[in-house]
Amino acid sequence: MPRTVCLLVAAAALAAGSKSEWENRIAPGMRDNPAFAYVEENPSLPRVLLIGDSISIGYTPEVRKLLDGKANVLRIPVNGGPTSRGIESIDQWLQDGNWDVIHFNWGLHDIKRLRNGKIDINADWQVAPEQYEKNLDTLVRKMKATGAQLIWASTTPVPEGAAGRVKGDELTVNRIAEKIMKKHNVPINDLHACVLPHLEKYQRRQNVHFNDEGSTFLAQKVAEEITKLLPKE
Repeated sequence: MPRTVCLLVAAAALAAGSKSEWENRIAPGMRDNPAFAYVEENPSLPRVLLIGDSISIGYTPEVRKLLDGKANVLRIPVNGGPTSRGIESIDQWLQDGNWDVIHFNWGLHDIKRLRNGKIDINADWQVAPEQYEKNLDTLVRKMKATGAQLIWASTTPVPEGAAGRVKGDELTVNRIAEKIMKKHNVPINDLHACVLPHLEKYQRRQNVHFNDEGSTFLAQKVAEEITKLLPKE
């Protein structure tokens, strides 16, 4: 079946009640966040899926604006959290697997240090490095099986004093991820290197999150990398 026909069939299958179904998947406290707005898909355009934590939530709306008319940009209906959450949810997030590009990241939640459910800077990572590597390998295999083009986003910088995280741990998690991406020939969108010289301007103090300008800055790099992999007409 030609691709355009497949997309029309998929869109028709999702049309009945799809907006209410989507909204029911969003936590009540997140329903006013524009990142989780329902996307009315244009069946003639490629489909892009964004997977990630609150950093990706921050740049999702601007990525949609930048790719307007070029792609349907959707995201998972939650904060992607650590890779352990990804393992539990990836099949549901991928749905029918009809994706052209998947831009994804896990890291900031994996390196969060918790003890008995509470932040403890002296505790181990929430997901041990060896388990992170195993989880990420499994997740990449599942996403590759959809036939989509994949893009890994490196984990963005952790500043001094960020709650529950240690500056430099993101470098370790990025090295692990780089090994997995090379193994599977997945291109890397190096958001860490991209934003690192601009943290004073774009990142909140003692906080892994970015201000609105920072999210827009990241979105531009995300949209640029996605555009490279969109199907050519």
